[in-house]
Amino acid sequence: MLDRFRGCMLGAAVGDALGMPGESASMNLSHMYRGYRRAWKWHPNAGLEPGQYTEDTQIMLLVAALLASGTYSEERYAAELSRLCLSGDLRFPDGSLMAACERLVTVGPDRSGVNSDTAGCIPLAVPFALKYADPVELSGRLAKACSVTHTHPAALAGTVTVGLFISAVLRSTGDPFAIALRAASSEDPELGVRLMRAVELEREGISLEGTLPVIGNDVSIYQTVPIAFFLMSRYKDPENLLYVAANVGGNTDTIAFICGAYAGARYGEGALPLDLLEGLENREEIGRLAGELLLATPKD
Repeated sequence: MLDRFRGCMLGAAVGDALGMPGESASMNLSHMYRGYRRAWKWHPNAGLEPGQYTEDTQIMLLVAALLASGTYSEERYAAELSRLCLSGDLRFPDGSLMAACERLVTVGPDRSGVNSDTAGCIPLAVPFALKYADPVELSGRLAKACSVTHTHPAALAGTVTVGLFISAVLRSTGDPFAIALRAASSEDPELGVRLMRAVELEREGISLEGTLPVIGNDVSIYQTVPIAFFLMSRYKDPENLLYVAANVGGNTDTIAFICGAYAGARYGEGALPLDLLEGLENREEIGRLAGELLLATPKD
């Protein structure tokens, strides 16, 4: 199980770092970039080195550390997140996440969440999925955590859906894709419809080029989560999955973050490309936190 815990968190970070320079760009599948690289000169992430990750992994690690140490609370998470935002250390947060951070300071964590369907709370899904095996407890805790920054039903639904999916993959409990579809449909019918459409397009063998205009790839939960599920259904090899996700355009860091978490949770750390692991920022710290989370996970 340690191999899968480490694989899940490392895979998420690898995907994030791979997708970092392509964030907001157009799809690039004909000449896919391989390995880590810098963002283009005027990109908001231009100051990051190859192999560095974005705010997605920063949030995952922040929450993982709190959960592993037994000190997590929404108030503590809010305080640490606002500190990162206001110090300028949070890397390229979207407008909704930054607005939530500002509200954390002015009105407090009870009323800080913004009514936005962006995917900024998706990173919470990974550490909570590792810590909590019970689906009911996982869903409830994720919804509360997500509400610190996002109150839109789609944001809550997308985060819970990804969390339940990763947990099922990690623990081999049932069909993870079926679990995700049920969760999405229950939490937000529109997300359920879009997720089902993505899975059906993959089953029909529609090309990614033909699928993308239908599903989309922007920062909305309604696009980020469905395109990630299309890719996870289509590409079985972890390396191929990671590279396609990082070159699909749009919200590439979060899309590849989800795909990397899935690949690592399913196949373990050893299935992730060695060159990408070796070039990843804070690799040892991420692996250590994954081990601590495993130790902190309630045993059946």
